[in-house]
Amino acid sequence: MQSRGDHARIDIWKSKYSNFYYGCSTRGPHFAPAVHEQFSNGYLLIATSGGLNQQRTGITDAVVVARILNATLVVPELDHHSYWKDESDFFNIFDVDWFISYLAKDVPIVKKVPEKFMRSMEKPPYTMRVPRKSEPDYYIEQVLPILLRRRVVQLTKFDYRLANDLDEDLQKLRCRVNYHALTFAKPIRNLGQRLVTRMRKMNKRFIAVHLRFEPDMLAFSGCYFGGGDKERHELGEIRKRWETLPESSPNEEWMRGKCPLTPHEVGLLQRALGFNNNTHLYVASGEIYGGEETLGPLIELFPNFYTKEMLAGEELKSLLPFSSRLAAIDYIVCDE
Repeated sequence: MQSRGDHARIDIWKSKYSNFYYGCSTRGPHFAPAVHEQFSNGYLLIATSGGLNQQRTGITDAVVVARILNATLVVPELDHHSYWKDESDFFNIFDVDWFISYLAKDVPIVKKVPEKFMRSMEKPPYTMRVPRKSEPDYYIEQVLPILLRRRVVQLTKFDYRLANDLDEDLQKLRCRVNYHALTFAKPIRNLGQRLVTRMRKMNKRFIAVHLRFEPDMLAFSGCYFGGGDKERHELGEIRKRWETLPESSPNEEWMRGKCPLTPHEVGLLQRALGFNNNTHLYVASGEIYGGEETLGPLIELFPNFYTKEMLAGEELKSLLPFSSRLAAIDYIVCDE
């Protein structure tokens, strides 16, 4: 895949092994062109949920659902109310014009419902939440009749609301959205690429690791990491945000392999894989629970330890209140 932007990534299709593979995203010969906005069944509003990766999945599925419903998709709304309280909008993170134009042959997409259309509506948009991993038939049977009647429908908490196993053309559309249409906004791309350049100036090869040791992740896991009553209280308070989470036994979760590895365990794993203490390590994560004390054993194993904060300094200052934009920087460095 060739990336869009200033930096040319490795083109795997020029590899001597490329004859053994085929692309997953090319439109099939029988995939009908997108319906025009004015002839679509109505406008589909999507409210995504969670952090960057979760929202990215929601956006990808939103395009496919719009296609299933023969609807015009309104650029999805990002989650401003999750644990991270990030106020970023779609255009702050992704190149919205590229998103719309790249998918024009698949689904009509607009930035907002036309004002003229909104003024003519007798009722506000109908809002509903569909079950997790719903099949296309569910959307046809339960959502389409409402869309045809009301002309504007909003689907809320849109994360993993579409079944994984779809027909081949719809799966290919998923690939087009995720790997081609969803490109980061230019300021994020440029900063991310600068960090990659800085890492490679120190060493051409580096490892990128996402620790998954943030407070919310630990709380959600229901595991215990040896921090005593203080840890139990702090993670217990965070855990209350998920009202439907069942009670769990930390020991049982640990035995089932469901607990995140500590930074020290991640370091030991890397060393066991053969990486010595000269290896350059880029750590992609949000706030690490326990801070420097938790990271200490990992840094001792890999002294060439770097984060976006260490590499970017003042360049990162304007992004600090926005966790999803920070996650996008990490995504770019990891992708490289």
